[in-house]
Amino acid sequence: MCRRPGLLLSIFVLCISALIVTFGVVDVELENGSHFGLGLPAQVPLLFATIFAALVGVFYLKQSWGDLEKGMAGAIQVSIQAIIILVLVGCLVGSWIQSGVVATMIYYGLEVMTPRYFYLASLIISVVVALATGCCWTTSSTVGVALIGISAGLDLPLPISAGFIISGAYFGDKISPLSDTTNLAPAVAGSELFDHVRSMMSTTLPTLLITAIIAFMMGSSANGSDGGRIDLIQSMMRAEFNISLWAFIPPMIILVMASMKMPAIPGIVAGIMGSIVLSLVRGSTPFETLEVLFSGYVPEHLAKFAEAATPEAMGNITGAFSEIFKSGGAALSVNSEIFAQVGDLLTKLFTRGGMTSMLETICLIVVALSLGGIMEVCGFLDVILEALMRHVKSVTGIIASVLASAFMANVFLSEQYLSIIVPGRMFKRAFDEKTWPASDGEMKKLAPVMLSRSLEDSGTMTSVLVPWNTCGVYVSSVLGVATLDYLPYCFMNYLNPVVALILTALGLGIVWKDEKVTAQENEEIFIPENAAAEI
Repeated sequence: MCRRPGLLLSIFVLCISALIVTFGVVDVELENGSHFGLGLPAQVPLLFATIFAALVGVFYLKQSWGDLEKGMAGAIQVSIQAIIILVLVGCLVGSWIQSGVVATMIYYGLEVMTPRYFYLASLIISVVVALATGCCWTTSSTVGVALIGISAGLDLPLPISAGFIISGAYFGDKISPLSDTTNLAPAVAGSELFDHVRSMMSTTLPTLLITAIIAFMMGSSANGSDGGRIDLIQSMMRAEFNISLWAFIPPMIILVMASMKMPAIPGIVAGIMGSIVLSLVRGSTPFETLEVLFSGYVPEHLAKFAEAATPEAMGNITGAFSEIFKSGGAALSVNSEIFAQVGDLLTKLFTRGGMTSMLETICLIVVALSLGGIMEVCGFLDVILEALMRHVKSVTGIIASVLASAFMANVFLSEQYLSIIVPGRMFKRAFDEKTWPASDGEMKKLAPVMLSRSLEDSGTMTSVLVPWNTCGVYVSSVLGVATLDYLPYCFMNYLNPVVALILTALGLGIVWKDEKVTAQENEEIFIPENAAAEI
């Protein structure tokens, strides 16, 4: 007979797991020259945290290994669709780079973008694309990659640019009726889809406005690149890729299919097929066109540009591509050191894609979700949430509890879907049964949209801020910027739960159920009968 964990044990397991992961991932140099942390890939400490949780489950809680295996398999199964999308996105990125789609978007983006408005434009463009596609992942891997390239061309800090790209992508993903999380949250909470979307506007639009103001202010003080650097980048891309307006066809295919409300996977496949046709028409062999789907794209000429660090080497390279570089105007005015630096930057930017590029990310997802599955089977999170509910005495308190629980699920369950499902399932009955004093003196129940909205305000928005969460590892891999580097600039993502909590505390945006109840019907907050006794 398996035991149910107590509160102290649950907190202990979570703290030790967090310490294992933190110590394994970070590598901080202290003032005395020593280091704190091992600086390992996140997969390794997550594996040991999983082993630790499993040992507690088997030897102390008497859980059978079969149940733990089922829990791990069930947690991984939740993310099978995400894993399939990861594989396809690897193919998409590789084929879009080879066919010149990404280079064309960067090329024309450099024509019209200026450093002053780049951050704001990146935010708005990401919002529009994510609203149309309903997927922050697709947005990040398509226009997100192009915008990162433009940022590099304008000599703007990539982590800041990534922060505003992610902010816009997650706003659009959260609001779009096409989004999977936007449909999942009301399904878990028992609310209607469009009621859920309307309710989210009260917390999400003010946060977007704040983020847009920050983007404009930061852009106003940004120091961008000179024309010579931009001309050089454009010339180098013309030497490597075929730049033409035809390259906008594959992105348009995805947008059209999204407007037709096609699921993400068929849309991505259609975008891949469009770029394959484009590559074949432009003269690539079938082997070259299909091989990048597995191994990704490796630039040929850009790698040579990166090695031209002397005036003689630069002269030989530019002579071989004389027509291209002379047409670039100011491109030849830079010295050989800058020439090699730009070549190296573009080589790193375009050396990516393919199924193999996603294997590390998929490995991280599998290990992280294994930990989440064990945590759920053993009931550690359930016990903590139940204890938390005993102390909730106000609307602000229960909303704060949902926001904190969704974030905690993102950290310890490592999956955006689970951060909505687990807290949603835990709090739903409390929302259905508990009544609260409203401003008019009546005792009322909160509408289900308050639960679904709060799940998204925190669960959806903070997932990308956790380095070992599926969203964090995915976005950092496709944008080429580490999670902890872009985190401070994801203003939309970490301000949204703060704004939601402040508005609730002020009594703004609270949605009540239609029916009214009397104070006598106001019973204690739901706590399951088998709630754990503390150790």
